[in-house]
Parts: sequence; C-alpha cells; structure tokens
Amino acid sequence: MSDLHDLTALEQAAAIRAGEVSSLELTEHYLARIEKFSDTVGAFITVTADLAREQARARDIEVRRGELRSPLHGVPVPVKDLNLTAGIRTTFGSTVFSDFAPDVDDHVVSLLRDAGTVLLGKTNTPEMGLPCYTENAIAPPARTPWDLERMAGGSSGGAAAAVAAGLAPVAHGNDGGGSVRIPASCCGLVGLKPSRGRISGGPVKGDVSGLPVEGALARTVLDAAALLDVMARPMPGDPHWAPPLPPGETFAGHAARPPGRLRVGRFAAPVIAEATLHPEVQLAYDEASRLLEALGHEVEDVDLPVPPSVVPLFETVWSVLSTLAPVDPDREAELQPLTRHLRGRGRAVDATTFALAVIGLQGVARHMIATTASYDVLLSPTLAQPPLPVGAIRNEADPARDFEDNKRFTPFTAIYNLTGQPAISLPLHWTDEGLPVGVMLAGRPAGEAGLLAVAAQLEAAAPWHHRKPPLW
Repeated sequence: MSDLHDLTALEQAAAIRAGEVSSLELTEHYLARIEKFSDTVGAFITVTADLAREQARARDIEVRRGELRSPLHGVPVPVKDLNLTAGIRTTFGSTVFSDFAPDVDDHVVSLLRDAGTVLLGKTNTPEMGLPCYTENAIAPPARTPWDLERMAGGSSGGAAAAVAAGLAPVAHGNDGGGSVRIPASCCGLVGLKPSRGRISGGPVKGDVSGLPVEGALARTVLDAAALLDVMARPMPGDPHWAPPLPPGETFAGHAARPPGRLRVGRFAAPVIAEATLHPEVQLAYDEASRLLEALGHEVEDVDLPVPPSVVPLFETVWSVLSTLAPVDPDREAELQPLTRHLRGRGRAVDATTFALAVIGLQGVARHMIATTASYDVLLSPTLAQPPLPVGAIRNEADPARDFEDNKRFTPFTAIYNLTGQPAISLPLHWTDEGLPVGVMLAGRPAGEAGLLAVAAQLEAAAPWHHRKPPLW
C-alpha cells in the first residue's frame, strides 16, 4: 500500500471498511505527521491527540460490528478554530480567547462526529477570521507547502495547509468572503463554498448577513463532495434553507455524473477592488476557458452587473460582523490592529445604516442572479495573484491599508457570498516555479450538484492529484 496520506479520503474509508487499515492506524499516521510538520506550515492551533485516538478506537469497534455511520467512517477530519467544539479550546485565532472552551458544539461539528469522522484538532485561522491571510498572535503563520516563504491564504489557512501538507485527508472550513476558496488557490486544493442554507450555522451562531457558510477543503472534487454530504444537514429554525437533493441522491454521486453540455459565462474583471491580474492568473483563466470549450461547453464573455456601490455596502456589513465577538472591553487592546480597525468601523455604524446595507446587498444579489440566469456556470480567476509571501499583506502600522490590500488580492471571491451561490476553486494551473493558481467556478443558486459534476469533469481532463509539495 502507498503511504496512507497518499490515499484520498474516500480511499482511506474504503481501506478501513475492508480491514486493510484501522481508523486508529490512520489516526496515528496523521498525528505523527502533525507533530513533525504542523508548526512548519502553521496548520493547527490545538491538536486533540487523546480524543482522536479514543474516537478512532470507537470507529474500529463499529466497523467490526458492521455499524458504518457514513462513507467517511473512521477518516480524520479537523475543524477550523472559528467553530465551537464542546470542552475543546476554541480560540478564534485570538489570544483573547486562548483559554476558552465552549460547552456546546456547532451543528456542523456534531454532524462530523455523528458521521464517524475523527477529530484531529482545531486548524489555524486569523483573528476572528477577518483577513485573507492566516497570521495571528497565537500560532505560527499558515504557509503553503509548495513554498514555505509564501502564505497559505485565509481565513481557512490552517485547514488548507493541513490538507496540502498531508496532515489531514480533508478539512472543514468556512467562508464569509472567500475564506475556503482563497487558501484552496494558495495551496493547490479543491475549495468548495456551498450555497447559503446548505449547511447550518446553528445552534449558537446567528446569521444577520447571509455571507458566511461552512465549506470543505480537499485534494479531489469527489472528496469535497463526500464531505459536503456529511455536513449538509439543516437545523430547525435556520434562517436559510437550500433545497435538499431528491431522496437517495448524494453530492458525491453527482460528482461522478457527466454534466452535459453547459453554457459558461466567463469574466476576468475584478469585482470588488481595482486590481491587476498577475500573468499566471490570466494564463490559468485562459487555459480553463479553452479546456471547458474542448470538453464541449459553450464559453462566452459576460459583464457582471455589479455596481461600484456594492463595495462600501459590503465593507459596512463586514465591519459590523467583526464586532459580534464578545470581547472583554478590558482586553480589546490585545486584539490585532486590523481587528481593532474593523471593530471600530463597525461600532460607528448605526442600526439603520446596517439594515440598509444588508438590503442593498440583497438587491445587487437579486439583479446579478437574474442577469446571469442563462448561464449554467460562471468562470473567473479565484485570486488576482499567486500566493504572496508571508507578511506581504499584514500591515500592523496601517490596518486600513491592510484591508485595502486584502481586497486587491481577493477581488473575485466575495461576490458569491453576496449572492449565496455555490462556488468552487480548482487547482488547474501551476507556475514554472511550482506554485498553484486556482480558477473559480460558480453554479446556479443551490446548484452544487451540477457544479460538482463539471468540476469533476475538469479534474478528469486535467488531473492534479499526482502533484505533491516538497515536504509530502
């Protein structure tokens, strides 16, 4: 057998079912790699080794009894440290919460446990998940394993670094403005942001904006689809509901189906910031366009109907969201400069202004979806640049400039948090220096099934799973 981390998550699950490897053996394999490489790539904030072993032993007993909970039974899946885990340290990437252990699980955490996955630990995230890089004061910076001088992106940077470095087969993340897709592009992974309402944010977190959703990071489209199948369960009272698949169908099943001939609208004009595309990003976009055409799809240019007014509206909402973390006023000064900057902006927004900003974003979303309704898929770059050096964006002396540079690096991703459409970043291009460059596809509202089908078709036509970073 290959090294265990060479196997996909679904291959690992199949090996566990067949008795070729135990969940405990697999867990020990990953714990050893985490001990060796986690600080190097900034993957984990907290490692739950004892709990992982306990859960793995229980999964092995269930296998022997024929009690399989899901297609990912026995497979390790870490959780991002923005999500509540009962009795387990949850820091939100901040020293202010370095000793916080909640007494409740987020719903998605409960679902991962109920599916028989094994919790390796909590992955690295920037403070409050606010920037597009993962560089906080509580853990080493998250780095792409393809070049340890460069960032893994954010805010699911630790999750992406873990999967790309072979410290976990797949990982949970979340995405409020690109936080799954950004690190997927930086780390050469599949990054899936599902539709609004597909995965519950309950039971504690509210959703006053509709922007953030839970998502998946994986090395293959099929693994991402399988993780989505595990997490896509609503809670009664959720504010948004994505219609479920018909009985008996799965997202993994759709990822194995031909997508048919699709109409693809493409655009490379940055949406939320003035930014110049790196030549490698433009090349990745053009190559993806040609590949879609070679696969029989109709590809044409499209102008997105996104007015400049959307940017201050989004910034208003984003800054208000930054204020929701209940920080002790006496410890506010411990927060990083960008966090304090955004929280200061957010506190200056009155209730009416915030409500009007949310309503304005909803209007833009409705218009964009209606205008692009004739397209099955929308294609764009994921980011404006390949992964930048660690520290290239973080600017503690000028957090306002920091925020502007965040937007210039990520001028495409947030639009689909606004519309609620599913979107996926695929590692279809690699520079001569070996850096990954993602391209992004967005599907119809609640259209993950079709989006995963065409993503899997692209993966089959231009596979990337054989690529491994130097420390693999």
